Amino acid sequence: MCGIAGMAGHGGPIHRYYGVAGRMLETLTHRGPDCGGIVFSKGACLVHCQMSGEDRENARHPIELRRGGKRWVISCSGELYNADELRRRLTDLGCRFKTGLDTELLLAAYAEWGPDCLRELNGVFAFVIWEEESETLFCARDRFGIKPFFYALEHGMLIFGSEIETLMAHPFVEPTVDAAGVAELTLIGPGRTPGHGVFQRVRELPAGHGAKFDKSGFVVYPYYVLCAAPHTESLDETADHVRELVTDAVRRQLAGDGPVCTMLSGGLDSSIVSAVAKGFLPDGALTTFSVDYADNEQYFQPSKFQPGSDARYIEIMNDFLQCPHTNVRLDTDALVNSLFRAVDARGLPGMADVDGSLLLFCQELKNHAAVALSGECADELFGGYPWYRDKELRETDAFPWSQSTEYRASFLRDGVLDGIDPGEYVYQKYKDTLTRAGAPDGDSPLERRMREMMRLNLDWFMQTLLTRAERMGAYAGLEIRVPFCDHRIVEYLYNVPWEFKDYQNREKGLLRHAMRDILPEEVLWRKKSPYPKTHHPDYLARAGALLREIIDDKHAPLLEIIRAGALERLLNEDRAVPWYGQLMTTPQTIAYFVQINYWMQKFKVRMV
Repeated sequence: MCGIAGMAGHGGPIHRYYGVAGRMLETLTHRGPDCGGIVFSKGACLVHCQMSGEDRENARHPIELRRGGKRWVISCSGELYNADELRRRLTDLGCRFKTGLDTELLLAAYAEWGPDCLRELNGVFAFVIWEEESETLFCARDRFGIKPFFYALEHGMLIFGSEIETLMAHPFVEPTVDAAGVAELTLIGPGRTPGHGVFQRVRELPAGHGAKFDKSGFVVYPYYVLCAAPHTESLDETADHVRELVTDAVRRQLAGDGPVCTMLSGGLDSSIVSAVAKGFLPDGALTTFSVDYADNEQYFQPSKFQPGSDARYIEIMNDFLQCPHTNVRLDTDALVNSLFRAVDARGLPGMADVDGSLLLFCQELKNHAAVALSGECADELFGGYPWYRDKELRETDAFPWSQSTEYRASFLRDGVLDGIDPGEYVYQKYKDTLTRAGAPDGDSPLERRMREMMRLNLDWFMQTLLTRAERMGAYAGLEIRVPFCDHRIVEYLYNVPWEFKDYQNREKGLLRHAMRDILPEEVLWRKKSPYPKTHHPDYLARAGALLREIIDDKHAPLLEIIRAGALERLLNEDRAVPWYGQLMTTPQTIAYFVQINYWMQKFKVRMV
């Protein structure tokens, strides 16, 4: 784990911000409490912190390279999963390395190939490289935005960091929120428009983008674009290809320092990752972990989205894998309290107890492992969500997981959107996304729509879940990796026809077919079940009590933007309107408003 930060500008000596750089570093200590560094150069300051386990050769960070009279300095957060291949190629080109660190390797790749090096990388990263001679700062973020990179342009200075709170440590960045920020919180949240930082002047470098900052200004550009293309392989060839890609992605992401574990829910995706990982590790090297909630066996209510609990399938997988396993059980008090720490971790209001429970889970896993592999992202690629399969949901001209814009807008106080039309704000973002889907000639209307659905999920729903995993893991000091998000898998699946993905008329049918002989049949053909959440009535009562305190406090910042009467109805009406798909219903909606209030207090948000 590591974090980055810094600033660059051409308006005077950067050294005068030494104290600011130190405060920025302090905000990232949970990402790297063991060692950190600050490097100043003419026009730039780079900040880095990391876990000591990653610093095998005691390398100084940020790392610098001198060659041919030039000097480059890098600060990078992330991992390269093709490091061995890159090292061989660069060594053949004459590069020599002092350490075994990915960061040094990435810097050498940039010195050799410039921004084109991004095409050669398989991994997750957010990094900045300062070219001292040209006084240019180059920034980049991985293809799917797994690692964060926030920035602000203020007074001719570029200020950047792994987290929003890091930017707020700089006196130039103020915690102001305008009407667009309110729209993001209430009409889009806990999702976020790609690139939007909610705070008025804060932006996030979009996934798959690079940027250059020099004396002529700041330019952001895409270096990675998913392209639609015809699919030429048969069903069996496609299944073999999927199996090869998934197996290789898991193998690559097992590399690194420290013990490795998997998050095992007993569902298809995490079970595949666990079974494949076990095959590459020595006996006893893999541990598995699952999460459950106090008294859930008593209060669990089967539904269309969650037909059964995970416990029986986890037991089946435990017997099958024969790996050390731990079931982490979360109680209601801890879950309620985690609402606030989850905001600290994300830097924004998030997915309520869905965030908080993962944070608690990660804190327990960190006691046993340095890296955890997750089954996240398979649903987006293989068509696992209900909205892929429900014809009515699929054909609705809107974000399928968030079709309650009118309901969301009903909570807002008059005037806070400053003329923004809620329906148009959301719908335009939806339509803009569809234009990026692409379609080869000859696509049927169904095939065209399924690619649109995948594009919507990749750009929006998956981003929310990836942000959740990265932030909660980082706050606990745990590296969560997502093998299904390997760009080779995404690129391939983007063009696999729906007929194949819908094999045997089952959600993720192609994935089941591809991995058919590595799992017990009961798990292989288990109906999809979402991330587990508490069904305990005490959670709803406790979250409701927190919201009641806010309603009764006339100085509560939440009431600057949200109508108290609408919150009263939320507490008292028996009207279950989904806020964000099946993951956020009434208890989570209540908790989300509690999180917004806490976030406004924490950052001393000022509305403009």
